[in-house]
Parts: sequence; C-alpha cells; structure tokens
Amino acid sequence: MLASGFFIAGAVVCAVSVIVAVVATFARDYPDDIAILGVAAVELFLIVYGVAAGIRQAGGDPVSGELWEFWGYLLTALLIPVLAFWWAVTDKTRWSNLVLAAVGATVFVMLFRMEQIWHGGVLA
Repeated sequence: MLASGFFIAGAVVCAVSVIVAVVATFARDYPDDIAILGVAAVELFLIVYGVAAGIRQAGGDPVSGELWEFWGYLLTALLIPVLAFWWAVTDKTRWSNLVLAAVGATVFVMLFRMEQIWHGGVLA
C-alpha cells in the first residue's frame, strides 16, 4: 500500500518542525518563536487531517481498523502540540525547544499508526 498525500504532507510538516526546533535548541537559550510556529503548523495540520478524515469517513471510505483507535490517536495527537506549547511558554529554558522538537517526532509516529489503522496494512 502506498502512503497517502495526507501522510506525506504530515511527514514533511513534522520533519520541518523537528529540524527547526533542534536548530533553535542550539541557537537560543529560550523557546524560539519559529520553533513554536513549527508546533503550531503541526497542530494546524492535525486539525485539517481530522476534518478530512471525518469527511472521508462520512463519504463512505471506512476505517479498516478499530474506529475508536483511529480517533483516539487523533485526539491524543491534537493534545500533544498544545501541551508542548504550554511547556515552552512556562519553562523559558533552552530545553523547551527540545520538547517542541519531540512534538514533530511523536506526531509523525502517531500519524504513521493512524494511516495503518485507516488502510489496514503497512505503508510502503
């Protein structure tokens, strides 16, 4: 099975977010605005992904795996950037940038799993 366009777009958004936040870790002693915007981009992508998934499902494209598992992953993934943002604005240290970097990596893994649940197989 081939990866969907949403998965590829999500992988790119997550990768850029991780790279920007890691660079910010070395460049700044505090959470960088660009790293925070990278996490915001991940959140925005997840919102669009969720709306598109709802439209796909309503249009008759069924989830191959457990429905509750797919939506559970999506809701959890939506919380991760929000919690990392909260961490970054309350903990003004260099390491908050690494917390922001972890968002992209974590959401990528969750997005990979959501695609597996939706399509019922391993992505190629």
